[in-house]
Amino acid sequence: MYSRCAQRSRIALLCLLAGLAAALPLHAGAAAVDYENRIITTFLRQEPPQLDSTKATDTVSGMVLGHAMERLTNYDLAGRLIPGVAERWEVREDGATFWLRSDARWSDGEPVTAHDFVFAWNKVVDPANASEYAFIFYGIENAEAIVKGEAEPGSLGVRADGDFVLEVSFERPIAYFDKLVAFVTFNPLREDFYTAREGRYAAEPEDMLFNGPFVISQWDHGAKLRLAKNPYYWDAENIWLNGIHFDYITSNALAQLNLFKDGQVVMADLDSETMLDALERRYRILRFDDGSVWYMGFNFREGRPAANRNLRKALALTFDPYELINRVIAIPGYRPGKTIFPAWLQGTSDLLRREMPPPEPTVNVELARQYLAQAKAELGGAIPPLVLLTDDTPTASKQAEYLQTLWGDRLGLEIRIDKQIFKQRLAKMTAGDYDMVTAGWGPDYDDPLTFGDLFSSWNLNNRGRYANDEVDACVRAAQDSVDPEERLAAFECIQRVTLEDVAYLPTYERGRIYIVHPQLRGFVRRAVGIETDLQRAYIAPPEAD
Repeated sequence: MYSRCAQRSRIALLCLLAGLAAALPLHAGAAAVDYENRIITTFLRQEPPQLDSTKATDTVSGMVLGHAMERLTNYDLAGRLIPGVAERWEVREDGATFWLRSDARWSDGEPVTAHDFVFAWNKVVDPANASEYAFIFYGIENAEAIVKGEAEPGSLGVRADGDFVLEVSFERPIAYFDKLVAFVTFNPLREDFYTAREGRYAAEPEDMLFNGPFVISQWDHGAKLRLAKNPYYWDAENIWLNGIHFDYITSNALAQLNLFKDGQVVMADLDSETMLDALERRYRILRFDDGSVWYMGFNFREGRPAANRNLRKALALTFDPYELINRVIAIPGYRPGKTIFPAWLQGTSDLLRREMPPPEPTVNVELARQYLAQAKAELGGAIPPLVLLTDDTPTASKQAEYLQTLWGDRLGLEIRIDKQIFKQRLAKMTAGDYDMVTAGWGPDYDDPLTFGDLFSSWNLNNRGRYANDEVDACVRAAQDSVDPEERLAAFECIQRVTLEDVAYLPTYERGRIYIVHPQLRGFVRRAVGIETDLQRAYIAPPEAD
């Protein structure tokens, strides 16, 4: 068993080696890049579970939709907010106005209009659509009332003033609204096409219309998905790539590395084992923070053991996130989990983490066993086997097995691992078919509220159905105010109450390391926006290698 200090030294050495390797050239085969035809080949980690933007909730679907669809606003390679379908906009305390470009087109050549946004946004909040992201529209006039059945569907505070002006009315100020509408749930949909699909919208490429730089040209479910340049995109002349071929669907880092070594993919993510191989081959290793926080989620539904606070306290007091990232995950760039608010978030005048530092994780096995004894008394004398739901990736599997051993050895609990593919894990979370789950959350927009409202009772992404009146009140306070100090106090409240109540157990903040073909340029991997953004990517001439 490595000590924390020894493990940190080992990781520091690997980071140093990675830095040295960064100056060395990388040589991969030619199939990953096709300079003549302007096509790159890469991978998706999972099959996209849902490409209807009114229902999508995951980053894989979001990445595909981010390339094939365009919203009112977008992000450039430096992370700055830029025009998308909207040429310009104005955000006020009572609402917002967006002036749409007249040359934006759907992939059938028809214009993208303000009516398409009105239809799509009303579809999201319609209870019949059962969108898990309907909450993100709260603050727009009537949004919450429509979701709760207290107002008529179609009465959302958004209207078209002609074909190219979109007017939005607020119930409360939303100072970050121009950032919010860059998220995929705010995509447009054309009503005549959507309706004509008769419930099959987004089932296949022919069941979709696109208004982004690319269109989905092929989708072999579970095997590959291909994007082709959209000739009707308003800025098509500045889109260099003719195609992005996601010809492999795998989250396995070893499989990705082998594909990369064989020249079949343009990039590959690394884990602790494949990183060592990449270093030996003197590949250039890159890293970025993908913005996500990971945590142990609990099922608070009636009758579930994890709804017992004393049991959750016992689990938390035996878990050390430093040990997890150093001994088990062992990938440079990962940070120990401390709170739902990640370290990179900006606060009022400094990083949010500095303005409201969370408590350091504490391990106290003796105290944990006291909480466990109280939990047993409250649950009838014994703790039944606990089902730990997890993904089937190597990292998720190692983490689940570590926790199974940890809580078995320290607390005598029986942990049964339920390993599922990504799509099925989401389905089981939604159905409540678990006791605990290894879950993660990434930012939808550039504001702390994108993390702060995750455990509000009305957020359907709060799949464990945690509910706390004080947390709800603090989320409302953060939503309703534009005053930085008032919002900071609200976020402090959310952090304090959810940690004290063990609404979740923070595990880690994810940093990714990866390798990329040296001819691929003009792309970005980031926390906010499309995680791997290839919209403006290009292939440098072979002689640039």
